[in-house]
Amino acid sequence: MGLLNAFFMPQKNKDGRKGRGERLRHVAIIMDGNGRWAKERGKKRIFGHIKGAEKVPEIMQAAHEMGVEYLTLFAFSSENWNRPAAEVSALMRLLARTIKANREKFLGNKTRLLTIGDVSALPAFCRRELDLLKAQTKDFEGRNLVLALNYGSRDEITRAVKKMAGQVKSGNLEPDEISWDRISGNLDTAGIPDPDLLIRTSGELRLSNYLMLQAAYAELYFSKQYWPDFSREEFIAAVNEYHRRERRYGLTGEQLK
Repeated sequence: MGLLNAFFMPQKNKDGRKGRGERLRHVAIIMDGNGRWAKERGKKRIFGHIKGAEKVPEIMQAAHEMGVEYLTLFAFSSENWNRPAAEVSALMRLLARTIKANREKFLGNKTRLLTIGDVSALPAFCRRELDLLKAQTKDFEGRNLVLALNYGSRDEITRAVKKMAGQVKSGNLEPDEISWDRISGNLDTAGIPDPDLLIRTSGELRLSNYLMLQAAYAELYFSKQYWPDFSREEFIAAVNEYHRRERRYGLTGEQLK
């Protein structure tokens, strides 16, 4: 672990700007391919989601060992309500069951649970399990799991704009005071650093309405593995690839030297 931590320490240029080897604080993942994984094995789609849920603790542990402070998982999108009702119902039961079954692990590992998205639309039995674990882990620091539930960037942005419009209407915000910091403070991810690395499994090459503003400068990594097959080793490969890249933020490579 000592060697790993030394290897993944942030590397800064002499003038303080970050480039190659920048510290990796936040990894966001689109856990794609559960249904296709199950269908290829002659199983119902929910079987793939169950196997996908079982994969999460392995990746959480790998992320922790790599020094990642925030791991955000796209668990249920605002568009997923359009799936067959039986599948949606099964996913909600799986969510509640998984949270309850892993409560002691969260407490033992001092992992804070956070959510983004409009969780008010989730069934009451899901909200109860989520709210309980969030309350029990709210004071933990350094190790955070963020679940994106009933989440979509367009919905998030719309809600943020409405909130800011209300602030302007009430006189608590002047239009000239609107800035990116003000906008980001009204997003679901307020207080959470932007993702440094965004991983999508299953070979699909799109963001699917996920953290579109927050991932403006994220490094993207696409794996051909379905989520149930996505291993600790591949997660480490994604992290290694991240550290080989140079994040320039609009500057030139020469400016970073």
